[in-house]
Amino acid sequence: MKSQFLSAIRLTLALLVLCCVVYPAIVWAAAKLAPGHGEGVQIMHNGRLVGFANVGQKFDKPEYFNSRPSAVDYKADGSAGSNKGPSNPDYLKDVQARLDTFLAKNPTVRPADVPAELITASGSGLDPDLSVQGALVQVARVAQARGLAPAKVQALVAQHIQAGTLGPDRVNVLQLNLALDDLAGKK
Repeated sequence: MKSQFLSAIRLTLALLVLCCVVYPAIVWAAAKLAPGHGEGVQIMHNGRLVGFANVGQKFDKPEYFNSRPSAVDYKADGSAGSNKGPSNPDYLKDVQARLDTFLAKNPTVRPADVPAELITASGSGLDPDLSVQGALVQVARVAQARGLAPAKVQALVAQHIQAGTLGPDRVNVLQLNLALDDLAGKK
């Protein structure tokens, strides 16, 4: 009985050190080696901080590319998905309302051409990127709202495509919209 008690104490102490000291130290060290050094990759524009590369922001004006919907209203302290399944009636109403809104703002787009990411929230609620198709489907609206040629806006999207490492190519919405502001200022 005494040997089992001592074994349990030793195992508890070993796991305490492993889980509360060694593992956090490894995670901290890995973060310090990552871009942004564990503090996030800041995006500066005209000398001021405008956001972070990996945290989505809300853009809903017609002259900007829209971000992916957020279940947490883009609040980074509450990162989460909606946790509603694909057959949940409330979820289906939300998706249909987003589709209707998107189509009303983009009258030249057919419903079949709207990528799912533009009407469904991401798992984190803070996805900063869109697929290339998610950006391209918005070109006509953005070009018209800005008074720019669609080909010019489409070329800007092409310049902001980031190659996917383990997934599809993507476009960072904040960086694209900042470049769009710069482009509009030069026209």
